[in-house]
Amino acid sequence: MRVTTKGQVTIPQYIREKLGIRPAVEVDFIEEKGRVYLVKGKEENIKTRKFRSLRGIATVKMTTDEIMALTRGDK
Repeated sequence: MRVTTKGQVTIPQYIREKLGIRPAVEVDFIEEKGRVYLVKGKEENIKTRKFRSLRGIATVKMTTDEIMALTRGDK
């Protein structure tokens, strides 16, 4: 297997199928005693994953109408 200039490799299909690695599934690389292991991460519901990074960001107390006015540029 060859590493691309972007540091990417293709996981062979039989390994992806065996481990259940599908698009958007998280994987981790673990280095141990000079070897690197690929480990399938915990699967999340795709809806949960989309909003995880936004959780806890909204700190301003505004009504929905106020937020919509800001996003639309209403004055």
